[in-house]
Amino acid sequence: MESQKKYQPTFSFELFPPKTETGMEKMKSTVRRLSTLNPRFFSVTYGAGGSTRDKTLDTVTWLRAQQLDTAPHISCIGSSREHIRELLERYQQEGIKRIVALRGDMPSGMGGGGDFRYANELVDFIRSVTGDHFHIEVAAYPEFHPQAPDAMADLVNFKRKIDAGANGAITQYFYNPDGYYRFVDSCEQLNLEIPIVPGIMPINNYTQLGRFSDACGAEIPRWIRRRLQGFADDIESIRAFGIDVVTELCQKLLDQGAPGLHFYTMNQSGPSQTIWKNLGLSAR
Repeated sequence: MESQKKYQPTFSFELFPPKTETGMEKMKSTVRRLSTLNPRFFSVTYGAGGSTRDKTLDTVTWLRAQQLDTAPHISCIGSSREHIRELLERYQQEGIKRIVALRGDMPSGMGGGGDFRYANELVDFIRSVTGDHFHIEVAAYPEFHPQAPDAMADLVNFKRKIDAGANGAITQYFYNPDGYYRFVDSCEQLNLEIPIVPGIMPINNYTQLGRFSDACGAEIPRWIRRRLQGFADDIESIRAFGIDVVTELCQKLLDQGAPGLHFYTMNQSGPSQTIWKNLGLSAR
């Protein structure tokens, strides 16, 4: 963890592009609340195979109109080089300086993998087209990618993304800080000198969290899972417990030198704001 302590902490929030006008208004309200916390940037997700391309562009354009630093996600599976080139040109025109470069997933029923197989190929392409214009973030998996054959293979794949030109990484969410510490230590042994920012998922809905975690390979520790199960449909107790658990997790990470926090907001402001306040980040 020593290498992470040299970076100035950055705090950021992730949004997903709404599908409806009502959803867009809700997201805008969330952004207005969270922007008062002066985050470093807002990231905007990009659906599997580019399935939310237009909505992502609309969200990014609105954020830029609010004078907010924005980091659009770009996923490459199912995309052509020309398609990615057009996106990069659009984002350069928008004045965007940061990109989150991901492999992404193929939507169900969609055939063909496009021109890219892995995120390191996307990073390399972005660098070949735009040079050093973009600060490129990539994904990291402290509990390892669910499709990786083993831990070392996952670390080697992560190293490929850094060697291709990534500037930093944002992790999949997790609730066991030891996994993050060990992942960072393993990266240090490979001489990977980049900030690896923990991804933070507030706990609001146990059923939804379980579904997400099963899909992405993020472990919910047994003690947390059992406590959440015990609350049954008591939403207020779930949220209060979740706030306590995630606040404690964030505090441990920051105390150990994590270079910031990236909140997966699910387009809600309340949980992230409360955790932020509990951590005393408003005064930073």
